[in-house]
Amino acid sequence: MKTVLLSFFSAASILACGAAQAADFPDRPIRIVVPYPPGGASDAVTRLVGQKLSERLKQPVVVDNKPGATEQIGAGFVAKSAPDGYTLLLASTAGLSVNPTLYKGRLPYDPEKDFAPIALVVTLPSVVMVNPKLPVKSFSELTAYLKASPTAVSYASSGAGNPSHLGMELYKRVAGLELTHIPYKGGAPALQDVMSGQVPVMMAIGPESMPMAKAGKLKALAITTAKPSPAYPGLPTVSENAGFGGFELLHWFGLLAPARTPDAVIALLNRNVNEILQEPEMKAKLMDMGLEIEGGTPQKLADTMKKDRLKWEKVIVDANIRLD
Repeated sequence: MKTVLLSFFSAASILACGAAQAADFPDRPIRIVVPYPPGGASDAVTRLVGQKLSERLKQPVVVDNKPGATEQIGAGFVAKSAPDGYTLLLASTAGLSVNPTLYKGRLPYDPEKDFAPIALVVTLPSVVMVNPKLPVKSFSELTAYLKASPTAVSYASSGAGNPSHLGMELYKRVAGLELTHIPYKGGAPALQDVMSGQVPVMMAIGPESMPMAKAGKLKALAITTAKPSPAYPGLPTVSENAGFGGFELLHWFGLLAPARTPDAVIALLNRNVNEILQEPEMKAKLMDMGLEIEGGTPQKLADTMKKDRLKWEKVIVDANIRLD
């Protein structure tokens, strides 16, 4: 009985301590880890939201870039951090929905057990881009052109296992195409070779590629959202084409904390992030960047992570994609 009582009071003490910490939160700077280098879309989104969060919570919000190993370094760091709300992760589809299959049994974190979702922040659609000299004017013409080619046409991606790779593999499977994958170390060099004609086609992240399309250096054929996007006016969707109903490729950014972070802290952060995303100035800035504003409950982010993990697991297995 004495042991049971000690265990009870010990647990109660821990809960009371956690509640007290949550009530005082935040009383010092918050760090948001971005698992990519400065200058990219994830970094820009984090700095925009982080600045507004700092103003609301009256504490500095510091962006800490920890790039490498397709988000594994940054995500692994946060997974092992104290669950107090002061170290957060701005993660993406690649790190939490794709990596579990690509690096099965080799990840330094478990996406479902090691993190507490806070909010889905934004989604980034991809755009089917081709070299301007390619003799096609629409997505359907591109599909017909690729099917008629006597040899396998190459496509570019920003790296093996990235959305630009998996999206094209999904396209291949739906259309019954034979295409050769040419992976690059990032979106910029891949797009450069599409512009030069070294590789004719790429399913590129919209915010990275649309400025080049507007300058006439690329030809945008279709967007990978389920419905037309106000951020990409006039651009048809892949899903509008016969045989591609329901085709969707969205790259998301979500905010998470280490598992066992107090519920009160998660709720506070979720409420503030949602309110920030609805501010007119923030909505305008994100839309100008070609991003779709999301927000919502922590469960929405958890559901998105799981849905995408199952979706891309099938693509990876069917295409026999392996990373050594």
